[in-house]
Amino acid sequence: MASAVTPTADPAPGATAAGVVFVLSLVVALAAVYRPVGDHLYRVVAGTRQSRVERGVFRLVGVNPAAEQPWGVYARSVLAFSAVSVLFLYAFQRWQDHLWLSLGFGPVVPHGAWNTAVSFVTNTNWQWYPGESTMGHLVQMAGLAVQNFLSAAVGIAVAVALVRGFARSRTGELGNFWVDLVRITLRVLLPVAVLGALVLMLGGVVQNLSAGTDVTTLTGGGQTVTGGPVASQEVIKELGTNGGGFYNANSAHPFENPTAWTNWVELFLILLIPFSLPRVFGRMVGQHRQGYAIVAVMAVLALGSITLTNVFELAGQGTVPQAVGAALEGKEVRFDVSNSATFGAVTTLTSTGAVNSAHDSYTALGGMMTLGNMMLGEVAPGGVGAGLYGLLVLAVITVFVAGLMVGRTPEYLGKKIGSREITFASLYFLVTPALVLIGTAAAFASGNASTALNVGPHGLSEVLYAFTSASNNNGSAFAGITVNTPWWNTALGLCMLLGRFLPIILVLALAGSLARQAPTPASEGTLPTHRPLFVGLVVGVTVILVALTFLPALALGPLAEGR
Repeated sequence: MASAVTPTADPAPGATAAGVVFVLSLVVALAAVYRPVGDHLYRVVAGTRQSRVERGVFRLVGVNPAAEQPWGVYARSVLAFSAVSVLFLYAFQRWQDHLWLSLGFGPVVPHGAWNTAVSFVTNTNWQWYPGESTMGHLVQMAGLAVQNFLSAAVGIAVAVALVRGFARSRTGELGNFWVDLVRITLRVLLPVAVLGALVLMLGGVVQNLSAGTDVTTLTGGGQTVTGGPVASQEVIKELGTNGGGFYNANSAHPFENPTAWTNWVELFLILLIPFSLPRVFGRMVGQHRQGYAIVAVMAVLALGSITLTNVFELAGQGTVPQAVGAALEGKEVRFDVSNSATFGAVTTLTSTGAVNSAHDSYTALGGMMTLGNMMLGEVAPGGVGAGLYGLLVLAVITVFVAGLMVGRTPEYLGKKIGSREITFASLYFLVTPALVLIGTAAAFASGNASTALNVGPHGLSEVLYAFTSASNNNGSAFAGITVNTPWWNTALGLCMLLGRFLPIILVLALAGSLARQAPTPASEGTLPTHRPLFVGLVVGVTVILVALTFLPALALGPLAEGR
């Protein structure tokens, strides 16, 4: 993945300056689109008009777009849709050799097909396989790529349902899942994908369905890539809502990410919708400043993580990295160390999983940052939709803790946070840590951790990373571990499934409980949730909860390695 280089001078100062400009330009661009994109999202989820295409879809599936659903029905709709999607995608892979555009590939093995079906339906996009030599075009496009849209739309729909719980009173209805799913897909994700694809094609990302059966050598982005039968099939690029690429090298491949500026575009697309959703939250609850507070929490956590990841990678612990001025191992020279570190931080702060460098080759502390980003629950800004509802759950926990400190019943946006609400919020927070730690322990106890390339602290980090990525629906990996076995594909698939849908059920249950409440007028004792103090409290609670949960595991892994 990395290109060989022999630096003639210490690259760190120049790389640092370029990296700062890179990040600042992203911040400025995201700030510029926060209102227009957020307002468009708001109109999509709050409007009542149906387009002709949407009406046709609703008639086809037998949905009454005017009928709303209580949280239980909304949750069952999410689960039913996702279950059908898993079965369809599993069958698609198993029957691949009988389908058009299979490129001669045989059926995917059962445990691998299960893992991939669950992976893409849960918005994880974990890949145990090299896409260019495993999946034909039809499975890639009509199976995996479709789920890139639909799984992202499910996340946004659940986030909107939770916001409706805060915004509504004395009702059990949270909207209609099918209406939300169709509108978000047709009015938001597809247009963004089309525009993003055009921009990336201008930047050199290639798209070609020409069939080739011979081993072919292709040159692009200053790098020669040799592959098997599908190497002459050029990439259909994923556009920021998810990870998972045609080539196993993903966004490090010159056909998927040719230049430094396409690298910037891909990061912008990854962050565009998650950072704009707080605007929807503010508009729906009738207080724009509440949206600004949530996006401020996201920004503080994100900028802190990006900064630390860059510092650790540019510092380059170790004799060789210090000699060349940075940790160049596993990184593409066309992106340099800083922009690779920024991509690594962003992709683990969101549930994207796309990578442009080898996270397994990061320094011990740089790799710890990618692990820690996922352990935060991916809320800065997190996955498409999942980041917003995860952060709102943390805000609920924060106001509950603050209420205990001053001895009064906590309130958030006029809703009391009682025993029922805090139970849902606490269980939400505990799901993924339990999956991560139990899964890691099971791998070592059963002997399956032996598939890790390394031993000692880094070997532990590789196993811990795999379960952290799967349980948090991220999809990136410390690649020095073999996971294409029945045990690993089954275990990680279960973590993806439970890590996605147990939190969704708890979020919708919380939304239903909040929607049924009558509004509580603010008083002198009400904690203001739009001020810097609250932003700091949410940041502090998030970091402290994660530290208390995962510090022992991190101490045995990346911290021990980096001592």
